[in-house]
Amino acid sequence: MTDAHDALTRAHRDEWARVVATLAKRFGNLDIAEDAAADAFASAAEHWPAEGIPPNPGAWLTTTATRKAIDRIRRESSRDARHREAQLVYDAEPEPLGAIGDDRLRLIFICCHPALAMEARVALTLRMVGGLSVPEIARAFLVQETTMGARITRAKAKIAAAGIPYRVPGAEDLPGRVAGVLTVLFLIFNEGYLASGPDSAPVREELTGEAIRLARLLHQLLPDDGEATGMLALMLLTDARRPARVSSAGELVPLGEQDRGQWDAESIAEGHALVRARLASGMPPGRYQLLAAINAVHTDGDATDWTQVVALYDHLLRLDRSPIVRLNRAIAVSERDGPEVGLALVDALRPELESYHPYHAARAELLRRLGRPAEAAAAYDAALALASNTAEVAYLTRQRDSTRPSE
Repeated sequence: MTDAHDALTRAHRDEWARVVATLAKRFGNLDIAEDAAADAFASAAEHWPAEGIPPNPGAWLTTTATRKAIDRIRRESSRDARHREAQLVYDAEPEPLGAIGDDRLRLIFICCHPALAMEARVALTLRMVGGLSVPEIARAFLVQETTMGARITRAKAKIAAAGIPYRVPGAEDLPGRVAGVLTVLFLIFNEGYLASGPDSAPVREELTGEAIRLARLLHQLLPDDGEATGMLALMLLTDARRPARVSSAGELVPLGEQDRGQWDAESIAEGHALVRARLASGMPPGRYQLLAAINAVHTDGDATDWTQVVALYDHLLRLDRSPIVRLNRAIAVSERDGPEVGLALVDALRPELESYHPYHAARAELLRRLGRPAEAAAAYDAALALASNTAEVAYLTRQRDSTRPSE
């Protein structure tokens, strides 16, 4: 079924996950939940432009989706089972909340079932709960859209074939699923903080806000989990810089050029307190705690201490040697040791990051700083060929045009 909900405005896209979560909890079937939600959004796209948006859009969508789910169950049920299905629909007692009270957070934990491979858990949850489209998820994983679509289809098929229940996970189930949940929240936040689609606003506050809300709930649920704490701190410290990240002209503003007076001091203070609390615990930090600590350094004082940042990336590399982490470390090294040293590290990543536009953007900046304008302009062109965020494209275009040698 096509993504009918994408036809609605971004203001209503957030309702997609709420509707899916409600229906998945009620009917215990992900296909029914997704198809009924898509049908409801298709109805909204058809009727709302002419009839107006109802006073409570969320309730309208949920009611419509519920009716469509019931219709589907009735069509697919045998005559003998029809009354039993109807009784389940209309007379079922409310499901106990278990350890998790928030519908969307509960559905994230349910989708992150350990029977699925980690990438499948994350992709499925981003689609069903995060409301992201298949192309958006594919860009987050740096894979082709067809590959990601097949991965999500296989995950749903495995759930159906294995009879994996969409039940409320108990408290004993949570630690085994938290890693997938954290990955989902991180990717939802990233898509909001720097949207990948050319037709979206450069920053999607409805996604960043929801990711932070869910991260708070997760932290409250698992207050002693260092990575849950680190995730919340990371989001707060990153989102604190959002007011200064896009200029009035619609261009991305790099960290070093941002007006720190526009940063959200309250979010920074809360994020720093969470980072300090984890340091005081004496427990070895995980990936998200280290990323939070890096962002704490970025938001401490009037300038970034790049020596500290490199040291933290060195620690992070022991846990995560992904090419993106190595790229970010190379950028930090260039700030500490100079662009020539940084460029050598960046160039070594070409085989792994040739299709990743931040690689070309970082390389272009280093070449510009080294006084190699023709090579810098070519690298900016390579970045622009892969970038789609409107603010980032605007910034890269200006940098490219200012760097390109005159004819």
